[in-house]
Parts: sequence; structure tokens; C-alpha cells
Amino acid sequence: MAEPSNRVRERDPERHQTGKGKQCYHRCTEGCAYGVKVHIGVDKDTGRIHSVKPIAANVHDLTPAADLLHGEEEVVYADAGYQGIETREEMEGKTAKFRVAMRPGKRRALPDTPEGRLENVEEVAKAHIRTKVEHPFRVIKQQFSFEKTRLRGMTKNRCQVNVLAALTNLFLARRKLLLTS
Repeated sequence: MAEPSNRVRERDPERHQTGKGKQCYHRCTEGCAYGVKVHIGVDKDTGRIHSVKPIAANVHDLTPAADLLHGEEEVVYADAGYQGIETREEMEGKTAKFRVAMRPGKRRALPDTPEGRLENVEEVAKAHIRTKVEHPFRVIKQQFSFEKTRLRGMTKNRCQVNVLAALTNLFLARRKLLLTS
């Protein structure tokens, strides 16, 4: 009889760590939980999650981007980690326009001219729309106490994240649901 996986004293082979420079990250601050990154697609009007894609932490952000789109988007807003998304082969045939944030260093280097100030205003407008994505992460982390994964294997973590996303949508719609009943 095989030993239960929680008694085996070895690392989960499906989880990975990531690093930047000489600093190693086991846990990210945004949408990460010890070796697992959670990418979500959020509707900008309602602020509710429509797609979830948990992946290992060492996978680039652009890899699951096509899975986050449902196909009816007119405009897609993304942070600077999604630079170059419109040129990827899995995005061919998509009619959505991509509004990707400028890299922070490039934004700080904008000239103090009317054109530079206009570009900065455009970046602020993009950031205001992208904040809709951050609110579901706050609910997942604060309301449901999901700070780190405790399950072994991506399948179990994927199930847990999908349930948390559904609960987050219910939490975000609770006032509207109570008014209709």
C-alpha cells in the first residue's frame, strides 16, 4: 500500500520557485502562493472573474494569456508583464485591442513635455481599469485566507483555486444577490 503524499518528506515536483537577479522568490505578492501563480481574467464592468489559470511559478506570464480570454473581448488591459502579447502566434485572429502597461522604468523616464505628460495620463487611465483585477485577489487572500497552497500537486491546487474564484464571484455579487431575493 502506498504512503499518503502528505507523509512523504520531499518537495512537490510540479511546483517551482522563481527569481529575479540574485533574489529568490518562493512566494509572490500578487496572485502567487508558494510555487504556484494564479492568473485570472476579470470583466472590467462587473469586476468578476471569468477565467482562472494556475501555473507553476517559473512559467512566463504570457504562456497562459490566451487561455484567459473568452473571445468576446473588445479591449484587453494587462500589466507590463504582458508586453508583446499581441505578437504571439496564439493571439492571431483575435480582434481585441491590447492596452498593455508601460514598464515602470520607461514610465519614470518620460520627458516633462506635453507628449510625455499625455503618455503618463494614458498610463494612469490604464492603471485605473487594471485595478479591477486586484480586488478579487484581495478577496481571495483576505476573506478566504488563501496566502499559500497547502495541497500537493497542480490538479488539487487548480481545483482549490477554481472553488475560491467561484466563491469570490459570489462574495463580490452578494449585495446584488440579496436585493433580488
